[in-house]
Amino acid sequence: MSAVREAYLQAATSVATLVGDPAVAAAWAKPGALAGFTVAGLAGHLAAQVVNVPRVLRAPAPDGPPVALADHYGRVRWIGADLDADVNVQIRQGGEAVAGGGPVALVEQIRLAVSELRALLAEEHADRLVSPPAGPWAMGLDDFLVTRLMEITVHSDDLAYSVGVPTPDQPPTVFGPVLALLGELAVRRHGQAAVIRALSRAERAPESITAF
Repeated sequence: MSAVREAYLQAATSVATLVGDPAVAAAWAKPGALAGFTVAGLAGHLAAQVVNVPRVLRAPAPDGPPVALADHYGRVRWIGADLDADVNVQIRQGGEAVAGGGPVALVEQIRLAVSELRALLAEEHADRLVSPPAGPWAMGLDDFLVTRLMEITVHSDDLAYSVGVPTPDQPPTVFGPVLALLGELAVRRHGQAAVIRALSRAERAPESITAF
């Protein structure tokens, strides 16, 4: 199994741990740190980065050349969309739907999906193509899993901040690909100079180098 697949399984396991924190259940119906999300919806959206992946793997491999990892983000509809745009409403509704059974059931869903994914990912060829939920287009499986690593890392922070618990630290095998992806997207959006200044020169750093 590739290093990215192993890293993804580590990150997916961490989702069950965070969603299972008592602080999440205690704040389930409260507003989350992201506008429009409840804590339940955030937990569901985070969990979706695990529980929806088996369905992606079971779908037929798409036709066409694969889209490069960073280019994927030039195609997704949610970047730059208004809070009430259809795509963002659908994302929030999807999170609430995944979390609909409550926190205990959600943790069990995640754990079952991780167990299933251990077997599925071990069987997939190195050149397997998948169609991401944001598609329709083709991506290499490992590139798709890097997008899930990013989602898990970012939304773990959202959920942890929402309920007042420490954000989980991810191992270098998880955080490294996420940092590389966010760094590339930040450079595409703001340019090299802005990113260099933000990371190394406080006296002339730009206000933001967010990737999205």
